[in-house]
Amino acid sequence: MSGPDKRDIDILKVLAAEGRITKTELAARVGLSPTPAWNRLKKLEKARIIESYQARINLKRVAPSVTVFVAAELADHTAASFRAFEDAVQQHDRIVACWALGGGYDYLLQIVARDIDDYQRFIDDLLEARLGLARYFTYVVTKPVKSGGVPPLELLLGDPGAAD
Repeated sequence: MSGPDKRDIDILKVLAAEGRITKTELAARVGLSPTPAWNRLKKLEKARIIESYQARINLKRVAPSVTVFVAAELADHTAASFRAFEDAVQQHDRIVACWALGGGYDYLLQIVARDIDDYQRFIDDLLEARLGLARYFTYVVTKPVKSGGVPPLELLLGDPGAAD
C-alpha cells in the first residue's frame, strides 16, 4: 500500500476519535459509500496503519489508583542490557507503557498502581530483580490534563493548511 491519501487520513482521524463508530456512519462522515469505506479500512488494517481498536478506561470509576511516570537510567549501555530491560518490562502489567529515549534518560515508564505504597513495593521488586537500573526518578500524576488525543495527521504529512 502506498501512503495514505486524504480519504484514508479522514478515516484515520474519525477512528482515532471514535473507534466504535459503525461502518455506515464512518462512510457517511468521510463522504464515501459503505463498500469503498470498508475496503479502505481493510487496507489500512492490512498495512498495519491501524494497529488495534481499544477502549479508554476511566480508572477512577473502577478502583482507586495512581499513575506514575518513571524516568529510568540503566547502569550498562549495551545492546544486551537494553534488550534484557525491555524483555523484563513486557512481563509487568503495572507498566502500561514504556518508551526508549534519546538524551539524558534511557526509558520513560508509565506505571499504574493501587497507591503510592503499592508503587514503591513494585519499584523495590524491580530493583531486587537486578534489571540494570542505575537510577530512576518518580513523577506522580496529580491530574490528567490531556491524553489519548488524535494524532495531528495533516501536520505530520506536511499539509500547510493544518493549524495548531
